[in-house]
Amino acid sequence: MYVGLDLGTSSLKAIIMEEEGKVVASASRSLDVSRPHAGWSEQNPHHWWRAVDEALISLSQSHPKEMSSVSAIGLSGQMHGLVALDEAHQVLRPAILWNDTRNAAEAAELDQTVPEFRSLGGNAVMAGFTAPKAVWLARHEPDIFKQTKYILLPKDYVRLCLSGDCASDMSDASGTLWMDVKARRWSEPLLAACELTEAQMPRLYEGTEVTGQLRDELVQRWGMTGPVFIAAGGGDNASAAVGLGVVKPGDGFVSLGTSGVVFTVTDDFAPAAAQGAHAFCHALPHQWHQMGVILAASDCVSWLSEITGQSATELAALAAAKDHNVTDLYFHPYLSGERTPHNDAGARGGFIGLRRGHDAGDMMLAVMQGVAFAMVDAMDVLTKAGASPEQLIATGGGANNHDWLRLIASLSAYPLIVPEQSDEGAALGAARLAALSTGRSVEDICQQPPIQTIIQPDEATHAALHQMRETSQHLFQAIRPLLGTR
Repeated sequence: MYVGLDLGTSSLKAIIMEEEGKVVASASRSLDVSRPHAGWSEQNPHHWWRAVDEALISLSQSHPKEMSSVSAIGLSGQMHGLVALDEAHQVLRPAILWNDTRNAAEAAELDQTVPEFRSLGGNAVMAGFTAPKAVWLARHEPDIFKQTKYILLPKDYVRLCLSGDCASDMSDASGTLWMDVKARRWSEPLLAACELTEAQMPRLYEGTEVTGQLRDELVQRWGMTGPVFIAAGGGDNASAAVGLGVVKPGDGFVSLGTSGVVFTVTDDFAPAAAQGAHAFCHALPHQWHQMGVILAASDCVSWLSEITGQSATELAALAAAKDHNVTDLYFHPYLSGERTPHNDAGARGGFIGLRRGHDAGDMMLAVMQGVAFAMVDAMDVLTKAGASPEQLIATGGGANNHDWLRLIASLSAYPLIVPEQSDEGAALGAARLAALSTGRSVEDICQQPPIQTIIQPDEATHAALHQMRETSQHLFQAIRPLLGTR
């Protein structure tokens, strides 16, 4: 048996996967995000560990036989967060998360003054990444920065609690912007640009390698027999790719989670920073990937649900009654700023064209269309950067809404494959990486899920919405200066 742990922003998920690859049990615990100031997003790392402990105790109680047979644990997690630790590995302040934009000025400065971040790190410096967070910490909390002896990513703090090892994997570490991504190692020049050294970084491993063993007291606490090895794992999107079988060049997926992601596998380092694409190491050895990211996808539906008092399911039903090819209401989904293609932490969302006759269904349809426009913007960036996936698998909570997928398929002209089950996501990928760390093969473990349906592009929808998408882009650029964005 193998355990996969996925440390998300809103929840921690743990699964048990049997040797043949079937998920036999799962448990989750919710996590809160603190937003003490505008643009800030933080979590207490101790809460992550408490969630892990509670989830695994729950599994040990509900599935004691399976837990006793666990031989390895794999880790996945939200990327780009900064966990500052002192010499004794004690947490110095709340973790600064991926969607924290307080460091926008530091990000712009690094991007303009240190061109190696794009050439070696493979990405434009954006507020979401770890590097500008460290510069913000040095400038605004210098006492904390001076005490910082180690910096870990969120899932790697969980690893520290599991085994006592300061380690990370190539895919997650790529998102710090401190790596020479092609060489798959830390870059001293990029670290020095942030007044850091390699001694403050975790050791790097491929996602399929073993980084340590579970502490003896935890083996006993969770009803395991041991030894239990800890696999390096991967960042959330790379792990999700492994869970979906997106493991070779030409494979790709589209995710409608809290954020929106377009992901394609490459067999070499292929940066396209000027176009807003991300180029990272994959969680598998000798592979890389390109990625376009929008910061709010399903999160836009969550927001609309909160302000209307209607569930996402209710809103989707209201939108389904509307003509998806005719609307006079526009929505920009930049509720948390934007990455691809704008790279603008100050970008703002909103409706344009609201009138008295519009109802919640019209607003939901506009949200779905606006997110679809943004997702296709990201796809276009990857296409211009040379990506040409043979297929795109649809995943994430928003992928349950097939009307939404039809909009994206029609606008992008890509068929979208809907798997029978993709709920386990990155946790399944983490469990698969755990299995690979014990000697199992990628061909044996990383199969793509059975297909439920394939959503084909619709020419009429494409023709109707193509002009709307262009109008939406023009509207955003017209109002951008008025919002104080770049």
